[in-house]
Amino acid sequence: MADAQALADILDRLDGRGYKSYGEIRGRFEFQRFGLFIDRVQADPFASPSKLRLRVPMHEAGLPEALRKNPIRRLALADFLARSFRDAIFAERKSLTRGSAGQASRSRSRSGSGSGKSGKIFIDAGGQEVLERTAIKLTPDWVEARIEVGLPAAGRRILGREAQRLLVEELPQLVEAGLLAEHLALGPMQAFVECVENQEAIREQLEGSGWLGFVADGAILPRATGASDIPMAESEAVRFHSPESLAQEVNLPNPVGQEGRRRLRGMAIRHGITLIVGGGYHGKSTLLRALEAGVYPHIPGDGREYVVTASDGVKIRAEDGRSVSGVDIHAFIDSLPGKNDPNQTRSFSSSDASGSTSQAANIVEALEIGSRTLLLDEDTSATNFMVRDARMQQLVAREHEPITPFVDRIRELHDRLDVSSVLVMGGCGDYFGVADTVVMMRDYEALDVTREAHQIAEEASSGRAQEARAALEAPAARSPLADHFVASRGRRDENVSARGRELILYGEESLDLRYLAQLADASQTRAIARAMRLASLHLMGGERMGLRDSAPSLSQVLDALDAILDEEGLEALDRAEPGTRSERHPGNLARPRRQEIGAAINRMRSLKTRPAR
Repeated sequence: MADAQALADILDRLDGRGYKSYGEIRGRFEFQRFGLFIDRVQADPFASPSKLRLRVPMHEAGLPEALRKNPIRRLALADFLARSFRDAIFAERKSLTRGSAGQASRSRSRSGSGSGKSGKIFIDAGGQEVLERTAIKLTPDWVEARIEVGLPAAGRRILGREAQRLLVEELPQLVEAGLLAEHLALGPMQAFVECVENQEAIREQLEGSGWLGFVADGAILPRATGASDIPMAESEAVRFHSPESLAQEVNLPNPVGQEGRRRLRGMAIRHGITLIVGGGYHGKSTLLRALEAGVYPHIPGDGREYVVTASDGVKIRAEDGRSVSGVDIHAFIDSLPGKNDPNQTRSFSSSDASGSTSQAANIVEALEIGSRTLLLDEDTSATNFMVRDARMQQLVAREHEPITPFVDRIRELHDRLDVSSVLVMGGCGDYFGVADTVVMMRDYEALDVTREAHQIAEEASSGRAQEARAALEAPAARSPLADHFVASRGRRDENVSARGRELILYGEESLDLRYLAQLADASQTRAIARAMRLASLHLMGGERMGLRDSAPSLSQVLDALDAILDEEGLEALDRAEPGTRSERHPGNLARPRRQEIGAAINRMRSLKTRPAR
């Protein structure tokens, strides 16, 4: 098997040759403490960087077995290692920048100042959220880092000696600094893993306790700026403290704080209807956004690491202009003026939905795929969808208003369909009478004002009439039709890719995901694009699920997709067919929730559905 010296010799021989000659280094090379797999070599210095894997035997890595003993610990440890490797890259870059004059050319290549992406090294480590990623793979026998490297060039000529320094000298240093326990801070590593495990332990306790969320005392909810996800400085932030009447304690598997507590106090948000009220800029939306983000675990020091929400929680908003295909919104929009078909809203389609119809569709689509926790903010909702007050009811008769406001369905959603809602409302008291719990944010302090709100609702009637014409029904399921997921772009090959966090290119379509507030990372978006392709090729026909005479519902498709990812990992998204095996770099992917995959599918303008049978 080729070794590090063989790689150095090849690179020395390739020096000055045309860039495509780099293809000769594809393969496996054994270094002293790790194996280097060069899976893909870029054909051009301006193309996507080359894909490499660095595999370290576990006896060399020395990672504590206790930190790998269950799936959530392995996920957290992999996330920690990706961040450690990224830190090692930054530290190496800094040291090269400060190097001597004799290292000048190396510094320029290392920082990417050659042709195209020359000298750049990248690993897909996360932000504030801890997600399952392909960046690090842990097995009982080895740990592997999946990285991207820009192979050095001058113009389109190979810089062989620069490549030697990059691959033969620097990569071993990065492996030692970023993957080997002997060079890692074991205390922070253990604290990181235990913090993530604690968060998931709280999430497991939610359902059994009848809660949909938990906000720990001492949490820092506000962010540094509106465009940042890092926490506000402690000197400026007001830490959260639960009202006594809503306070509960949760058990933790690992100690927290200097005193080593294994119980944590905080505000429990119960199943049902929770209203968050208060004046403007007092922290209402900040609390809701923390709950939105709480569907994922967070890194220690984020401030929201012990804000935990049920994993199916979905932010619902109005989304003017979105495409809707065959969605049963009749519970909220019972007819449309000028339409001859009275059942049109039982299978509503639009290429340019309004605020109210898009918000109705967003709710129904969330219910259709199994979500039972809805998060809403009046600031991002359609006013006429949320409520119609008594004066408007007097002026515009019910028979001329097709919308059944959310205030008239929110109670039924819980009582009939077991769907809970958390709603920020600062301008309408009509929700007081239907809320189970009312939390007021005042000067960033949470107060339980449920009793006062209910008393106001009883003593000061709004005078509005309830407008639901019929009892709420569960939404009808739909089956997506696979032959409308066309991935080709004209006569070109398939085009299924992501552009940042908010955009997917699928064939000739551009899917706008900017309003999916809980889509946390561009790597999730890349995974969604591939998941959609896998689902259309192998799942939507139903054969894999044993359905011969009918196509599976969207929920069944997502169930099957979850099962594949649970069993095979995110690598399944990089294969031609589920169940196959391959040894190659799987790309920079992070696992999305079924909620965001379903939302992306539902936003395809070419999407066609039929009622599921």
